[in-house]
Amino acid sequence: MILRALLFDLDGTLSNTDPVHVKAWVECLRPYGLSIDARGYRSCISGLLTSVAVRNLVPGLSAEEVHEFVEAKQRYFREFAAGLTMLDGLEKLLAWSKRNALGLGLVTNATRPHAHFMLSKLGLQGFFETEVMGEEVPAGKPDPAAYRIALADLHVGAQEAMAFEDSPSGIRSAVGAGVVTVGIATTQTSEELLNAGASLVIDDFRDPKLWELLDHATVSPRLRI
Repeated sequence: MILRALLFDLDGTLSNTDPVHVKAWVECLRPYGLSIDARGYRSCISGLLTSVAVRNLVPGLSAEEVHEFVEAKQRYFREFAAGLTMLDGLEKLLAWSKRNALGLGLVTNATRPHAHFMLSKLGLQGFFETEVMGEEVPAGKPDPAAYRIALADLHVGAQEAMAFEDSPSGIRSAVGAGVVTVGIATTQTSEELLNAGASLVIDDFRDPKLWELLDHATVSPRLRI
């Protein structure tokens, strides 16, 4: 393949944030007499827009109540997120992409305030040329709309990009846009990610299988427009 851009999900891909999200959801669901554990988070919440997950778990909330829930969940996340770091090998991959003049895009179902908080914690503010948020596009993941917008923003074709995702929902979104997708097994099993359409599954960005795949790609700087 000719490779001109890399596209990244945020939570679970740039950093293993699931334990922090689970703690935040536990606090937010407590007033409703509900609870969630890591398995429940992976099966019912991971990869979805927060607003969609809220409506699924607590039916009947008004739009204002959903908004308040999302805001509270983000406050708890920020409170619990002190020790977040990049996923192993990510810094090396981002440096490699910069040396090769590849386009870089962030494609996430997160809200913009959450995404910017995360990027700030990881030292990646302003790093991505395009940042596509699921709640700001016609439909969030698993719909492919967000990935199609990122490709257009970077002026690359689907066959010229590679995506990195940790959830079946995100993989279906990227694959639906025609992008070769690497699954990151931080939150789901390899089998689940492969069944969703991932071309390859890795534990983190140090995995030799990823670097072998990149070595076999024809890396080509983008034509900047």
